[in-house]
Amino acid sequence: MTHAEARALFPVTERLAYLNAGTFGPLARGTADAMAAAAQHEVEQGRAGKEWFDAMLALRGRVRETIASLLGTTGERIALTSSTTDGCNIVLAGLGLRPDDEIVTTDAEHFGLAGPVFASGARVRVAEVGTTNGEELLERILAAVTPRTRLVAVSHVYWTTGAVLDVHALKERTGLPLLVDGAQSVGAIPVDAGALDFYTVSGQKWLCGPEATGALFVADPDALRVASPSYFAQQSYEPGGAFVAKDGAQRFDPGWTPVTALAGWEAALGLAPEWRFERIRGLTALARESLPRVVTAPEQAGLVTFEADDPEALVAQLWAAGVVVRNLPHTPWVRASCGWWNDESDIEQLARAVVGG
Repeated sequence: MTHAEARALFPVTERLAYLNAGTFGPLARGTADAMAAAAQHEVEQGRAGKEWFDAMLALRGRVRETIASLLGTTGERIALTSSTTDGCNIVLAGLGLRPDDEIVTTDAEHFGLAGPVFASGARVRVAEVGTTNGEELLERILAAVTPRTRLVAVSHVYWTTGAVLDVHALKERTGLPLLVDGAQSVGAIPVDAGALDFYTVSGQKWLCGPEATGALFVADPDALRVASPSYFAQQSYEPGGAFVAKDGAQRFDPGWTPVTALAGWEAALGLAPEWRFERIRGLTALARESLPRVVTAPEQAGLVTFEADDPEALVAQLWAAGVVVRNLPHTPWVRASCGWWNDESDIEQLARAVVGG
């Protein structure tokens, strides 16, 4: 697949410089077609019968295996969720931490991770990382760890600046359970979750899936309690309430994912070309060179954050100019997301509109 063919998969690129995968990736025509076909089948054939249920379960299995391949693991360690937040809540509830337990996190986390952390009931230590990256980012988190720490909860790629944290070094140097927010990493950079403990996936961002799709990697499913069982948690159950959990991470599936969403996500997952990460790196570097007042350090991920005098007004102005980016609340920053479907003309259009404004 050429760059031009990849771009043509996404109709929105015909009229907009779509640079917002950090919030929602663009929907491909094939993704929408798969969702429409699944919906039409349900309209005509109904949502019942062994054939329909078997097909739904097979679809869940295929999506699970595809996500596993993106993380360098196997389907037995993947739960299908509706979001990264879902995954974080599953882990925090399952660990059953107490008030005298301690979680280390940072001041740069998205609420999708921070919310479950602070609602866990454990003591929370917050490492002040700001706009740091590389070894300094790692060292600041390590400095917050104490003998009471039971979990470290951090992002692989920070939604604020695009800084990439060496999560494997963090795991190696602490030896502690690690919950990683992968919302801005999976689909944007290569990921290997194998040596980590818990890793979340957002389907609607860099993977260009429908809303309410996501996943959770659990290295040792037997070691995490099923705190909020859905129907998919059980292999068998008794009327009195006892149940036998399914093998592997399927026991953590929080509930039903619409077949239309699963069909669309399967289609989206099959689109990404082998050269996607190289393309993202090149466009991100071009954006850093082209924009003023850049916050993001070189050679991070697909996000480029830059300062603006009035971020909300600039985002509205860029929208009117056919450029889709976002401002980051409570900061003077605007963030552009460089995806493999973008091309140099998108970056040039963004830069012209920013400098011209």
